[in-house]
Amino acid sequence: MSAAYDVDGPHQDQPLVTGGTDLADAEAALVLTHGRGATARSIVQMGNELHRDGVALLAPQAARNTWYPNSFLAPVEQNEPGRTSGLRAIADAIERANEAGIPTERVVLVGFSQGACLASEFVARNPRRYGGLAALSGGLIGESVDPDDYAAAGTLEGTPAFLGCSDVDPHIPEERVHETANVLEAMNADVTKRLYEGMGHGVNEDELEFVSGMVADLID
Repeated sequence: MSAAYDVDGPHQDQPLVTGGTDLADAEAALVLTHGRGATARSIVQMGNELHRDGVALLAPQAARNTWYPNSFLAPVEQNEPGRTSGLRAIADAIERANEAGIPTERVVLVGFSQGACLASEFVARNPRRYGGLAALSGGLIGESVDPDDYAAAGTLEGTPAFLGCSDVDPHIPEERVHETANVLEAMNADVTKRLYEGMGHGVNEDELEFVSGMVADLID
């Protein structure tokens, strides 16, 4: 899968932080992508709240704790090479799970903020069946979203996708959440979208409960 992002960018020499069930013993995996200014270790801590026995946690680390320099709403070229390097970091983490015998359809991508934007973009650009996508306070990357850019890529084959965000998030316009949901639905994802009134930029208990259910569905 990494061949799709044949780049040796800023995030390729960063560690992959692990947690949960050891990969060798796991039957499913979460690939967790942190937000701007955060760390892989911090999102693994959130992953522990979603964890079930049999689930490995894999969290790539961004160089200098930032996946790309500008807003996700900036023209794509202004966020390179960080954007593409971050997408490859996700691909490499999925590949690690695959090498351990965990198929991609049992891998859930979970991201917050910048990490949610990367996870959304990765799934939409690399359509197939995933265990799930949970984009918490994020959306597809770019100055605008053209559904035609994604429509020809293929189908997500019913992949469960959860989009959770505040209706007044200072970084994520509500309209981009709707646009992201529409693209994923058009690609045959099973989308759940929840907008939380006045929440701000964060993750709430309702989101964690929903995503925990997605994880449980993989191993029950």
